[in-house]
Amino acid sequence: MSPLAKSLTMSGRRIAAAWIRHHSVTTDLIENMDKKATWDRFYAENRNRTTTFKNFEWFFGFDAIRDFIMPSLQTKSHGDALLHVLDMGCGTSAIGPCIYRHSHLPVRVTCADISPIAVRQMLEHIQANTIQPHNASSQLEFVELDCMELQTHYVCRSVDLIVDKGTTDALLRSKEGKGKAGLVLKQCLKVLRSSGSLLQFSDEDPDARLLWLETEAQEAGVMSSDVSVQEVGELRGMTYYCYQVTPRPIV
Repeated sequence: MSPLAKSLTMSGRRIAAAWIRHHSVTTDLIENMDKKATWDRFYAENRNRTTTFKNFEWFFGFDAIRDFIMPSLQTKSHGDALLHVLDMGCGTSAIGPCIYRHSHLPVRVTCADISPIAVRQMLEHIQANTIQPHNASSQLEFVELDCMELQTHYVCRSVDLIVDKGTTDALLRSKEGKGKAGLVLKQCLKVLRSSGSLLQFSDEDPDARLLWLETEAQEAGVMSSDVSVQEVGELRGMTYYCYQVTPRPIV
């Protein structure tokens, strides 16, 4: 075999191997997006594809939803106390750091993810690239956290804003995740203040998501919720929405 033919054969094998790895990861994601091991694998392999760190954004980045998040924070101010913002299922997104950087109000931004690999990558990136907050009192932290265990980490009515960009979508679309998605929603509403909000960013049509939210965000004799939706816009032929859920504890 000539050197050129041998080179082409080796290239073909590498391409085939890369496709198999990509196909394996894609299938794993689709079927097991509610599993910690899936995300550990995803973020490890995603990081290995490049020599420098780059934030990975599901759907879109901060600029696309800035006008949904920042005005919502403005309505929740309570004096000089820090507003607690939770970026739930943050992965390696820049959403949380951007809120910390741009908020005029003092905020404590918690970027939480089930994958310790994603959390470590974000910590290393922030330590190497310091971000200055707009408000000197603001705080930024990264924690490993299973969103199904919010109530073990936060007391009731202690969080002002929860940002969910694709996390609920991942649960709803996995084989065993629908029940988990309902549990996460209920826990979010319990840890939110009465003035707080959950913002879900999703590509799911309102006909389906609103019905699910209105059904799951209730607990007889304990909790009710207000649910609304706004269109974020269209990206790559897909329309995205912001679903806002506000708890109304029954007294």
